[in-house]
Amino acid sequence: METPQEKQWRENPDNWIWGMFYFNREDKRMLPPKRTPWMGWTVNFANRKSVLFFVGMMAFFAMVVYLIGRGR
Repeated sequence: METPQEKQWRENPDNWIWGMFYFNREDKRMLPPKRTPWMGWTVNFANRKSVLFFVGMMAFFAMVVYLIGRGR
């Protein structure tokens, strides 16, 4: 469950770059909820661990796409 502080962070427009990238140095969560919580979670780009997780996931999916395409 989200605390009042976490809800305030999520609703603060200053924590969203271009309205879609969450960047809050005070928030230590790797994957906070999106602006509309029922839509899932997003990456906190102010948290190094979450950025590394995001880059790792993108590299993994790129490798899978490459390997599948190479097999054709």
